[in-house]
Amino acid sequence: MHPSTFSITAYNPTERAWGVGVASKFLAVGAVVPWARAGVGAVATQSYAKVGFGPDGLALMAQGRSAPDTLQTLLAADPDREQRQVGIVDASGGAAAHTGRECHAWAGHVVGEGFTCQGNILAGERVVAAMAEAYRSAGGELAERLLAALLAGDDAGGDRRGKQSAAVLVVRPGGGYGGDNDRYLDLRVDDHPDPVPELRRLIGIHRLFFQPPRPEDQLPITEALAREIQSWLRRTGHLQSDISGVWDDTTKRAFWELVSVENLEERWNPESSTNMIDRVALEYLRERFG
Repeated sequence: MHPSTFSITAYNPTERAWGVGVASKFLAVGAVVPWARAGVGAVATQSYAKVGFGPDGLALMAQGRSAPDTLQTLLAADPDREQRQVGIVDASGGAAAHTGRECHAWAGHVVGEGFTCQGNILAGERVVAAMAEAYRSAGGELAERLLAALLAGDDAGGDRRGKQSAAVLVVRPGGGYGGDNDRYLDLRVDDHPDPVPELRRLIGIHRLFFQPPRPEDQLPITEALAREIQSWLRRTGHLQSDISGVWDDTTKRAFWELVSVENLEERWNPESSTNMIDRVALEYLRERFG
């Protein structure tokens, strides 16, 4: 058994983000294929995957080696290189890929500006072509663009053996939880009948909980909205007083308790959001408690 898969490695200079998206008929492919380090690059290693290509490739690029040079060095030391498939982007977005002659058909890759798409045991060349086109045309954050590529590859036939797992890994300097690491997003669907759409759902949840609210999504808490929120707080037991429509300190404290329980601290807090609420958080809370 080996990770016959389709994947994309990419660098987004606007975000200073590096990442890998991958899907396969293989259990927990996200534990094998994707590797990335902020300020260094990203590696996807697959097809009888030599997992060491991940950490070894990042170590080489951390020394300032380019993606093509790193790939050449990795392959030169591997006697089974003709069975391997690898995609690499470096710190500046330089890209390189390799598809060995002994990879199972269809196998191949596309190298574009700041990204590579590669796959083996695919429905055809159209899979990587669709991935590349989707990545180039997609908007949003790097994670969303990687997801767009995976969805396009899936729609084009993907892994011809079927579906099982998918993952997206994105790193940024200081982008991880708490700000003292680079792991901005690391989401995996390890075993699922339709893993790429499930991965899309998880990325949407990540956006809800971890992306800061946009200024254009801030709504004033009117009397009507205060009543609505107070009704939730009464129902959850966070507020004991009557529903008044007054957005007073007691209601704010109770709402902060609810926000903390729901892990929405990035979306609302009593210091910065006092008399406003984020539209994304409001929609989520309405679905939960409305």
